[in-house]
Amino acid sequence: MRVAVIGANGQLGADVVDEFTRNGDEVVALTRDHIDIRSLEIVRSLLAAVKPEVIVNTAAMHHVENCEREPLEAYSVNSIGARSLALIAHEIKAVLIHVSTDYVFDGAKMQPYLEADLAAPLNVYGNTKLAGEFFIRATTPRYFILRTSALFGTHPCRAKGGRNFVDLMLKLAGERDEVRVVNDEFVSPTFTGDVARQITLLSRSEQFGLYHATAEGSCSWYEFAKTIFDITKTKANLKIASSNEFPAKVPRPKYSVLENHELKKHGLNSFRTWEAGLHSYLQSAGYLNYATSAMAL
Repeated sequence: MRVAVIGANGQLGADVVDEFTRNGDEVVALTRDHIDIRSLEIVRSLLAAVKPEVIVNTAAMHHVENCEREPLEAYSVNSIGARSLALIAHEIKAVLIHVSTDYVFDGAKMQPYLEADLAAPLNVYGNTKLAGEFFIRATTPRYFILRTSALFGTHPCRAKGGRNFVDLMLKLAGERDEVRVVNDEFVSPTFTGDVARQITLLSRSEQFGLYHATAEGSCSWYEFAKTIFDITKTKANLKIASSNEFPAKVPRPKYSVLENHELKKHGLNSFRTWEAGLHSYLQSAGYLNYATSAMAL
């Protein structure tokens, strides 16, 4: 199967390329240097030449503060870009797999969100990603929209300076006498390798639609940091930060845990627990030696 991966050099996109390649598919890896999804004509010209059977879109403007400062640019990439891909996917009869976000919710539910729950974004990023979802659903019937959360992976996230939360915590533990993390914001930390595997699995299905796609289970950011230090046996003076200690520049949901209801309903859920995904990441990123890895298993 020929697969075009857009955003192929990103944190998630690089893992998607690797996973489809391991699966024996022909992968066309497209970065921003190859394709500008803001332009319908560029998208049409390139994808018509590539002729993919599946298009995977991991590209997005997802730096939340930058989206707030540049709402038109965020809309152009996250909304119009999604529309352009959906239009061309429909024209060339390709399946579109599009990555969305937990930030389409406001966090007020305080229970795991289902796909059928009402979306109510708090910020520009969430609003533009939700608009992209609506454009896709209104444009092509052969789509998978995957909402995911709190991603971390072995490839750098350029929008966040190349360092994910796991890397940041381990760096701070080595630099500071005390590491302070909030304990009142809840997520499902998700390893990008697991998302890539789920995307590959869905590409073999025709159960099109909207899916939540995150690791099983949830935790606070404090609990996530504690588990990182526990698994790596890192000595860190970890403390709970007060709610107002790190004031957010942009409103964000306090609770954005997603339930993979539709994946489970169709027998398609391949996700492990977030702890298992974290262990795989720590091992693949070189934070664990063989002895520590064997004990953790």
